[in-house]
Amino acid sequence: MKVGFYQFNPVFGEIKRNLDQVVARLHEVECDLMVLPELFASGYQFASQEEVERLSEPVPDGETTARLIEVARSRGMYVVAGLAERGERGCYNSAVVVGPSGFLGCYRKTHLFFEETLFFLPGDTGFRVWDIGEAKVGVLICFDWFYPESARTLALKGADILCHPSNLVLPHCPDAMVTRCLENRVFSITANRIGSEARGGKDRLTFIGSSEIVAPNGRILHRASRDREEVTVLEIDPAEARKKSLNPYNDLLQGRRPDLYAR
Repeated sequence: MKVGFYQFNPVFGEIKRNLDQVVARLHEVECDLMVLPELFASGYQFASQEEVERLSEPVPDGETTARLIEVARSRGMYVVAGLAERGERGCYNSAVVVGPSGFLGCYRKTHLFFEETLFFLPGDTGFRVWDIGEAKVGVLICFDWFYPESARTLALKGADILCHPSNLVLPHCPDAMVTRCLENRVFSITANRIGSEARGGKDRLTFIGSSEIVAPNGRILHRASRDREEVTVLEIDPAEARKKSLNPYNDLLQGRRPDLYAR
């Protein structure tokens, strides 16, 4: 199975421009599963609630989801991508999962970071897993990585691959995903962005790049640069993520003691 990410620098507020760029690049790629960054079409550093509402879209009826479905059908691939979603109660920092058959579903970010808490509602979907044939994929968004329960919940629900759209500014995540993969015996694909934003008189946010694909044994199969655009596609065997036995006596998930974990 060929999986990959697209690391790039979106232009804030230029949804059509960003979509055109992404779609053009994906039409050059041969892969089964592609992960795009968090809020890849809108940009990240909102200055007002009005901006959030203006740049958010309904799911699955918005332009971004429609364009992604179009390229997924054309290229025979699955795409996981972060976007600002306009829901009935407000706006969410979300990710859509689309494929050759169309729209599969949406995940709303559970753990909001920094000023996201001012502009978005906390996610209410719970952590979800989709069967895409060759693998089962789970989705978490950026700061969700900071909570080990996020990845563990997806592993318990059968995810082989953690798809992780991100706009990372903290330096710790690329190394931490090694642990997330080890402790759950899963693959992960972190698709981060590059560049920086300084809007509305706020401090500049600089995104750390370093998108990566990590194997269930914790090996970093590839890590991108901190500051260059990059499309990477690698071949993996998702079956490796279904081997939870560490040795004849220890099965990673069966050995859990949830009765002792509660507060």
